[in-house]
Amino acid sequence: MINIVLLIMLALVPLYARSVTDPFIVTLASRIVIFAIAALSLNLILGYGGLVSFGHALYLGLGVYSATILSFHGVDNGWLQLLTTLLVCGLVGLLTGSIALRTSGISFIMITLAFAQMFYFLFVSLSQYGGDDGLRLASGSNFNGILLTDARTLYFVALVLLCLSLYACHRLVHSRFGVVIRATKSNEPRMRALGYSTYHYRLVMYVISASLCGVAGLLYANLTQFGSPSYMSWTTSGELIVMVMLGGIGTLFGPLLGALAMILTEEGLKALTEHWMALFGPLLVIIIIKSRLGIAGILQALDQRRGSPANHKQESA
Repeated sequence: MINIVLLIMLALVPLYARSVTDPFIVTLASRIVIFAIAALSLNLILGYGGLVSFGHALYLGLGVYSATILSFHGVDNGWLQLLTTLLVCGLVGLLTGSIALRTSGISFIMITLAFAQMFYFLFVSLSQYGGDDGLRLASGSNFNGILLTDARTLYFVALVLLCLSLYACHRLVHSRFGVVIRATKSNEPRMRALGYSTYHYRLVMYVISASLCGVAGLLYANLTQFGSPSYMSWTTSGELIVMVMLGGIGTLFGPLLGALAMILTEEGLKALTEHWMALFGPLLVIIIIKSRLGIAGILQALDQRRGSPANHKQESA
């Protein structure tokens, strides 16, 4: 119920922004929704697959550059940019995943980080596309007259894509495919003994995750109207991991809750001090200690406590 209320509140953000005449609220909410999609994609392999990727921001950056580079060459067709994003992220995810998934643990973490850093320095060296200075989005993604550089349009498109992604992830995780992925996380040797090719199952999930993160990157390019190699740095990957853990790892709405909490807390603490991370760190530790499932776990516990028989007796008394 809380999750539905949250989505309704997000849908009403533009109306609230108009009533208080503060357009920055829509921009901030767009950033939250876009990063929620990116964190949701990471949660597929981290929360349900048990794969800690420290280079997932690579696909966010590839999505950004798919839009900015095509726009640089005069291609503003949103459908073509989306297709390019899915193909590039899917192909890179397939190639890097086929190597990284042959390892596990710290080796997997380091390989994903290494691939992300390789692409980071590749785009830094591409001087024709701005190099380290980045590349401006020449024109917004145009989907049959729907221009994503319009703040309200981008927000509603991102929100609709978030809702569709949540529904698709729910169906995926609870499908036979998703059950195998979750069972592999719990006991991979047993799943292999049962005849499942766990490597191929994880590789497919990895490619799906990379492609979804690339879509978030396409939206982010239209939000910032700029592309930079920093979008695929390890620090951005770390932020995505924090969002997943803060919101609730392995929960459907955890990434959205984590993105919402982290970005709003960041904005609030930045108004107090430039050393906001020194305050944010202890808050994150407290939430993780309080609940292994982060904010989603805390909300679930409160909901169960509210609906417990003891509470019903007290209410009736």
